[in-house]
Amino acid sequence: MLKTILVVDDDPGVTHTVKYGLESLDADYKVVHVDSGEKCLELLKNNHIPDIILLDIMMPEMNGWEVQKKLQERIEWRNIPIIFLTATGDPTSKKIGSIISEGFIEKPCKIPDLKQRIDKILKK
Repeated sequence: MLKTILVVDDDPGVTHTVKYGLESLDADYKVVHVDSGEKCLELLKNNHIPDIILLDIMMPEMNGWEVQKKLQERIEWRNIPIIFLTATGDPTSKKIGSIISEGFIEKPCKIPDLKQRIDKILKK
């Protein structure tokens, strides 16, 4: 069964690597990416609901913390699993990120490890 993964990251290198890495490891994964929190929310408003969101924290205009908060404000979005995939590795961010999401992974990460985490969350 096809699973949609939404990557929200302003770094095209990250989105490209995650998209092609995950899709090459699993034909059941469709990776969609946007480069901002605003575009993430727009997709969701247009009823493009992913199975999981990989969310960067450090983005201009609307950071990942703000996106996560907005996701929690809408009943139809609050159960979408989120993994923070970010270069922010300070202890406070890790602790908060691990509490309010399904996981916190520092960039750069190994795609097979990321896939394993996603598989576990989606109970593939």
